[in-house]
Amino acid sequence: MLNPAQRAAVDYCDGPLLVLAGAGSGKTSVITQKIAHLVQRRHMSAKKIAAITFTNKAAREMRERVGKLVSGEAAGDLTVCTFHAMGLKFLQIEHAKLGLKRGFSILDADDGESIIKDLLPKALKNDQLWALRNLVSTAKNNGLDPAQALAAARSPRELEAAQLYEGYQKRLSAFNAVDFDDLIRLPLTLLEQDQETRDAWQERIRYLLVDEYQDTNSAQYRLIRNLCGPRGMFTAVGDDDQSIYAWRGANPENLDDLARDYPALKVVKLEQNYRCGKRILRAANKLIANNPHKHLKQLFSDLPEGPPIRVMECKDNEHEAERVAADLTHIAEKSQAKWLDFAILYRGNHQSRALEKALRMARVPYHISGGTAFLDRGEVKDILAYLRLISNPEDDSAFLRIANIPRRDIGATTLEKLGELAQQRHASLLEAAQSDGVLKQLAARSASSLAGFADLIASLRAQARQCSAAELVEELIRRTRYAEHLVGEIKDPAARQRRLDNLTELAEWFRAMQKGASSAGDLAAQLALLTHSDRDDPGNSVRLMTLHGAKGLEFRFVFIVGVEDGQLPHEGSIEEGRLDEERRLMYVGITRAKERLCLSYSARSKRFGEILRNDPSRFLSEIPADDLHWDGRDAEQDAQSKKDVAASHLARLASLLAD
Repeated sequence: MLNPAQRAAVDYCDGPLLVLAGAGSGKTSVITQKIAHLVQRRHMSAKKIAAITFTNKAAREMRERVGKLVSGEAAGDLTVCTFHAMGLKFLQIEHAKLGLKRGFSILDADDGESIIKDLLPKALKNDQLWALRNLVSTAKNNGLDPAQALAAARSPRELEAAQLYEGYQKRLSAFNAVDFDDLIRLPLTLLEQDQETRDAWQERIRYLLVDEYQDTNSAQYRLIRNLCGPRGMFTAVGDDDQSIYAWRGANPENLDDLARDYPALKVVKLEQNYRCGKRILRAANKLIANNPHKHLKQLFSDLPEGPPIRVMECKDNEHEAERVAADLTHIAEKSQAKWLDFAILYRGNHQSRALEKALRMARVPYHISGGTAFLDRGEVKDILAYLRLISNPEDDSAFLRIANIPRRDIGATTLEKLGELAQQRHASLLEAAQSDGVLKQLAARSASSLAGFADLIASLRAQARQCSAAELVEELIRRTRYAEHLVGEIKDPAARQRRLDNLTELAEWFRAMQKGASSAGDLAAQLALLTHSDRDDPGNSVRLMTLHGAKGLEFRFVFIVGVEDGQLPHEGSIEEGRLDEERRLMYVGITRAKERLCLSYSARSKRFGEILRNDPSRFLSEIPADDLHWDGRDAEQDAQSKKDVAASHLARLASLLAD
């Protein structure tokens, strides 16, 4: 059942629409119901509707919800994906117009970084390398090609980055490869420069829905504008109060640009919150009101008031972690809650260490979001590199990664010489390794190993035309004796088994993704777009995550730790006067809580061997005092609370000892 504002957002389909959707206001319901409305009431072909969001997980959930509202055939015809998946689909269709060959590769961050390292002086420090890499990425996210980046350079560092960008793109072009930023930049370039392509895509997508619009960067907004054209048949759903990704290029001003570029823009505000108790929502509203607003909203809730928001002052971060663990176990027993009802949120990943220790001591199962991504694990990247090379013989970065994995007596000196000879012949490394003329110029043993490797890839390439991607994964693991390679490399049996299990899981992923992809190469490209959060399955455990990572989630009980000046807001933001985004980050954290919220901070912290005194976060003073309960300021209530928690803790200890 939609409320009046939601119904208005669903029904309006005659022009550009901006839906300002406050936290917990049911924006996903609006998007899914609107897709159903377009298909069932407006009789629009599902093939002509596209919905774009920011994570594969959100896209998957949206697709599942739409599938319950429209017929199976129509649901299958819809495009519901991320910006990068949309860009990949575009490039797979239009690759020739951009100078790419079929079966191009997508380089991950490590591959891109290795190319950049190769292009830069060896003496360059890691922070300098990172800064230059970031400037190249920023240029791409602004939709600039190397020549435009060079023209826009205003400082020696920007000039250096633009020159690096030029060399980097030449290398990518030689490899018939793109990186993640190119999945947006290249489609945008073609759409802006080619009227015929632009017209074709505007006909292909007759209605566009964009979720989390406040997180779009400049290139993504320009992509939206080119896909929609002057008709402006789109619905953009966003919330300026939840814009927390400026550090990675998000531009909340895109909300204002919509009104400038589409004067007929209709604005609908979703202000009823279905998640938070009244007290929690009131605290969030008062906090975020301290930020400047061009789009005023006043969220309200019909849910119960809820208990006061607890504020705990702790001696240090270890004491803070112990108190959070004790309080959490007490609430779980008192409320008969599951562990998955709890989240502990923090500003930076380093804050999880003390919490992990305290939760282990309390025998509380926990899951940390943001650990090493499945697709970043060495063995997974190795197999994906094999698939990339099988699919794209010109993928030199994949060749370099796996030429000597498992070991084949192909050393760095041989690869360097091979690269020189390949460059002279304007050939890829694999083509060079298949050339008798090249192999004769190498040491006999190395030449034999390279020839064997090239034959293996050719054989697997032929086999790829006759079997499924999952079967190909299993076959290449067998043919390369990769499992035996892991056994020889890893001595710890448990670690070795985890690696072997990852290979099995990779094959299963390909088996599950087989539908709709024409080759292993296409699947490898799709798989490269997935992130760790897309496969998170924490089970019944307490979630530990950063405030950034918590966006879009909700929990019955939320603890935010490190609520002190220097941590939240972050020290750098205080020094530079950039408090607005830090306040939005705090707002996001508060509005994850449905029933109960606890904020804690450490009175002291240790840095470089020095003990520092911390002040509670200035944001606490922006929350109504009547809605906060500060431990230590109500002796009677504190005494009863401590007694309850202690009794709960002792009972749990007795239970553990009995076990």
